Amino acid sequence: MTATLISLVSILVGIIAANSLGYIHKKYSFGIIGNTIAGVFGSVFVIKFFGRLGFAPLSILNNGDFDGVRLIVNIVVSAIGGVVGLLLAKLLYNKIN
Repeated sequence: MTATLISLVSILVGIIAANSLGYIHKKYSFGIIGNTIAGVFGSVFVIKFFGRLGFAPLSILNNGDFDGVRLIVNIVVSAIGGVVGLLLAKLLYNKIN
């Protein structure tokens, strides 16, 4: 796996998590496209933050040596980021309206 592939997988996990939350709880949904956009931005922002703590894709690869625990943490944090991104987008939407 390359660092780019790990980044794309973590963004995809954020998208799936945001769309799943929107499907389960209809009051938080913006539709497929809105949930996808919120999932992408939430996932990217949280992964960038946790990447500074050692869970970035380059840290997962660690000079050619693969670290599975860091990958699992990266994927879980990405899912949480997608959900939090959707919740914050809905909160902002409700505050504006």
